[in-house]
Amino acid sequence: MNEMNENPLDLLPEVFLGASAVAGLLLGSWLPRHRQWLVAVLGAAACAVGIAAAGVAAAGDPMTAFDGAFAIDSVTSTARIVVLGGTLLVLALGLTPFRRAARETEFYVLVQLTALGTLMLAGAQNLLLLAAAYLLASVPSYALAGFRKDGPGTEAALKYYVVGALLGVVLLAGITVLYAAGRSTAYPLLREALPGAPDTVVAVGLVGVLAGLLFKAGGVPGHFWVPDAVQGSSPPVAALLTTLPKIGALAALYRLVAAAFADTGLPWPELVAVLAALSMTLGNFAAFFQTDVKRLLAYSTISQVGYLLMPIAVIGRSQQAQTALLFYLAAYALTNLGAFAVVCALPHARSLDDYRGLLRRHPALALSLIVSLLGLLGTPPTAVFLGKLEVFTAAVDGGFAWLAVVAAVNTVASLFYYLRWIRPAVSDGGAGASRAVARPNAVLACAMAVASVILGIAGGPVLDLLSGPLAG
Repeated sequence: MNEMNENPLDLLPEVFLGASAVAGLLLGSWLPRHRQWLVAVLGAAACAVGIAAAGVAAAGDPMTAFDGAFAIDSVTSTARIVVLGGTLLVLALGLTPFRRAARETEFYVLVQLTALGTLMLAGAQNLLLLAAAYLLASVPSYALAGFRKDGPGTEAALKYYVVGALLGVVLLAGITVLYAAGRSTAYPLLREALPGAPDTVVAVGLVGVLAGLLFKAGGVPGHFWVPDAVQGSSPPVAALLTTLPKIGALAALYRLVAAAFADTGLPWPELVAVLAALSMTLGNFAAFFQTDVKRLLAYSTISQVGYLLMPIAVIGRSQQAQTALLFYLAAYALTNLGAFAVVCALPHARSLDDYRGLLRRHPALALSLIVSLLGLLGTPPTAVFLGKLEVFTAAVDGGFAWLAVVAAVNTVASLFYYLRWIRPAVSDGGAGASRAVARPNAVLACAMAVASVILGIAGGPVLDLLSGPLAG
């Protein structure tokens, strides 16, 4: 349905999160330092209520809100549940390292604002809303990258901001070109107008928007910021940067090409397929000889973008494209946050050697690390295994068998650097950096490892829920 609809209740999860961020900022101005954690509780409550509201909305028919600018369908509902769940986990991971910090409240508020921008990205069905959501998801995350105000954090924030500002301008230029070509910013109207516009003009606009969204996702060619920003930021922030924006950006890219470019004659599927191959290959081979655990996971997340782009390349060619993308997004978010939860649980373990002897000292945490890393690899019965199976099947079904072969080779290659981390964890000895454990984060790491296995085993019913049509 495309009629005018300005009911804020349609955006209930986003309203709850935005209201919680504003209320938390005001509340933190009055609370004593030892009570600032209440802002995190408020944010967690907003996320929980938002997940419930998203579940209710998912049970209804696809629709649009605010004159068709925001879509509410399977893509939006899945992104809402995954992003809000991830936000809740990031808030929990930040409780221990930022407890009683001078700017504890600001951390919780910035996390919620980043998540709010991500949610708007996922549901945007208008180029103007896409641009606004991009900025809302970006600006708070720049502040989070340099939140500690130390040397590495400042460098991380600066590199993240410079690349983001540059590709943000490119995205805005692409939006301008598409508006000139289609005389509209609404996706349904663009779908009708773009096939009659000059192919060169449409291609320039698509490349500009694609560059901006790939920056948010951390994929080639917008990946340059990822290793330095992740390494220089605190572990909870690194967990957020490698997970939440990626979900919103890839959901936005899926909706853009499916709703606006489906009828054009441009070879955008081939372009996305090439970018997928480059992302997974560059990320995997760059991770081979990394010794810093956050930098290793940063390159790992670049490679994961490659796998996530595969179903986008076969939109309109394979009926499994949407379910493969959405399930993989959920599986990746859960597994990647589980790996970073282990990093958060061991605040003094920065290199691979610092994890030596972890299995003997903290067996549950070591097993959680093994499950998370093998899960990112795609080992059964974890959730990412089922996600990769769906993605590979969609690629072959959509006529990109060569891309599935490249992805399979990269999957085997990634085993090398994941085992480089697992090996010291299961070995004896070490300098003892893994002795100090943040127990709340260790509990979260174990819970997410278990959840990853459960989702992998019981993924069939979840897949059935992800195949609904797009709104509009």
